Amino acid sequence: MGTGSQDLYQRVKVEISRSIIGYEDIIEDFLICLSAGGHILLEGVPGIAKTTLAKTLSDVVGLTFKRIQFTQDLLPADITGHYFYNQKQQEFNFRKGPIFSNIVLADEINRAPTKTQSALLEAMEEKQVTVEGTTFKLEEPFLVIATINPVEHEGVYVLPEAQLDRFMVKSIMDYLSVSDELRLLALKNRDWRAQKHRPLGENIYQVFLRDSHSCRADTSILTYIRDVVHATRVNDKIVLGASPRAGEQILYASKAAAALAGRDYVIPDDVKRVARKMVPHRLTLSLDSELDGISPKSIVEDILSSVEVVRPQGA
Repeated sequence: MGTGSQDLYQRVKVEISRSIIGYEDIIEDFLICLSAGGHILLEGVPGIAKTTLAKTLSDVVGLTFKRIQFTQDLLPADITGHYFYNQKQQEFNFRKGPIFSNIVLADEINRAPTKTQSALLEAMEEKQVTVEGTTFKLEEPFLVIATINPVEHEGVYVLPEAQLDRFMVKSIMDYLSVSDELRLLALKNRDWRAQKHRPLGENIYQVFLRDSHSCRADTSILTYIRDVVHATRVNDKIVLGASPRAGEQILYASKAAAALAGRDYVIPDDVKRVARKMVPHRLTLSLDSELDGISPKSIVEDILSSVEVVRPQGA
């Protein structure tokens, strides 16, 4: 069942490599979230092509794309849209904001105050926005790619826990390796202009969606996901563990990862692969753990190595 997604995944990587070098893991994260109905929190320093990669992925998959530059004076209405009085029609009309797009890049999301960030909460969870009592459905698929600059500490706001939990995956977009950076310079040396990408075909999203939904997850996989999530709640180094939403999203993302790998069933390695990027940003560590320099990532690794997969009897 996953063959269609696997073939498309390879074609997407080849097409994107025409203008972007490296970051295959970020591309896979994007397609997992697209297939599983999730959102991505992308952390990286300026100048490593976060925006370019997001726009390129949108073009290749054939989805509409809007970019919102988050600033301190950005208002919720600048995201969702607002009503205005149409003098010709002598009535109030709704002007849609940039949230009405398949893929929305929330650039430097932590530069806007919490009130503005909260404009995304309903959209990310319910796939809809409510303005002045009227609810508007968003297009399907709907994916938020939010970027964070990790080196900026002035004029930024902490993302609330409720919003962090709505991001399926947190990806770290680091510097390229020295060999990849040389390949990038060679690519730009041949053609400095931005490459134009056309969609690889119609209904690419539907293929990813169909294959991920048709993937099977055995009871042992469900139990394993439950045990991993539960382990974050009883760990004495963690104050706030993963939510039930995290368990659901790990299941959906594991199916998407299996489909991209060419399988129609989930294996424990699929769960481990996605959990490493889905659990750490959801955890709140104790003060002692932070003072000891313990990271959420290291705790998740310990949990994944200690929690066993319980095989069904007779298997």
